[in-house]
Amino acid sequence: MNPVEFPIWVWTFFFAVVFIALFVDIGIVNRSSHVPSRKETIAWSIVWVSLALLFNGFVYWYVNANHGAATAFFKAKEFLTGYIIELSLSVDNLFVFLLIFNYFQVPKKYQHRVLFWGIFMALVLRMVMIFAGAELVEQFHWILYIFGAFLVYTGINMVREDDEFHPDENFVVRLTTRFIRISKQYDGDNFIIRDDAGRRVGTLLLLVLVVINVVDLVFAVDSIPAIFGITTDRFIVYTSNIFAILGLRTFFFLLLGMAEKFHYLKYGLAFVLSFIGVKMLLPLLAEGLIMILGSSTTGFAEFVRRYQHHEFEQAVINISLGVVVLAILCSIALSLIFPNADEEVSETP
Repeated sequence: MNPVEFPIWVWTFFFAVVFIALFVDIGIVNRSSHVPSRKETIAWSIVWVSLALLFNGFVYWYVNANHGAATAFFKAKEFLTGYIIELSLSVDNLFVFLLIFNYFQVPKKYQHRVLFWGIFMALVLRMVMIFAGAELVEQFHWILYIFGAFLVYTGINMVREDDEFHPDENFVVRLTTRFIRISKQYDGDNFIIRDDAGRRVGTLLLLVLVVINVVDLVFAVDSIPAIFGITTDRFIVYTSNIFAILGLRTFFFLLLGMAEKFHYLKYGLAFVLSFIGVKMLLPLLAEGLIMILGSSTTGFAEFVRRYQHHEFEQAVINISLGVVVLAILCSIALSLIFPNADEEVSETP
């Protein structure tokens, strides 16, 4: 598949859509701190997903107009697959955010503000990480194999470990409180206040914001290599990533009461990460097989050579999209069919 260059006006259009959506969300609809209702949360969830799908339609339109329908369909599938992967991995973030909010006893009406500024900072941090990663891949293609091995390791590790958060043992908390004067209380939705001596002091809400951003950065170390396993197109990688985290705040409140119900989701996500990691390692395996097979003319040898020459890109992206969707849906379905034993006990009168 020939590479697609997205001009500056397309990037400008993307950022315009994102910032307008954020302005409407926080500047008009959610100007005052409050706990969003169930109806409001569902409505905004639909808005964020629809916005991502509409932008995917824009990607298809632009590529179709300049490179043909086949390339446009391929790029649209890359965006959709990347969006689903990032959205699924972002849902896993929500469980950790819930632990952080519970530990710091953040009032629910202020959680919205913390998540908004966390997402705003993620726009910048992830751009730096994605463009740095894309540059590394372009200069040193073999780094994709390191990403692949890392994803397999992360997937296996995700099954073995529980998501826990211990602020008293957390390096970020200790480092922040060492260099920034933090009060031990909340002051409305303010991040910085002045104490009785007139000095600027960070509120507890500021500490929570710092921790949330560092946690998101840690999760990005997993999610960004995952989408590089689908495509190395910087535009597709970044836009699908950002559209996934744009709705993160809304999905947090949507899933707030259902966190325990999706106890098998971590296994689905672990499978997705491992699957993508193996997919990224396949070209290395194919290269080794070609060296072993030499000039063999068997059907298997011919298949490996065609795979190495990227003749199955359409099939690979189709399989990737199908596997990702099926793994997530199956993990959610299993969670609902076989409820968590602890959840059943807690719901018993």
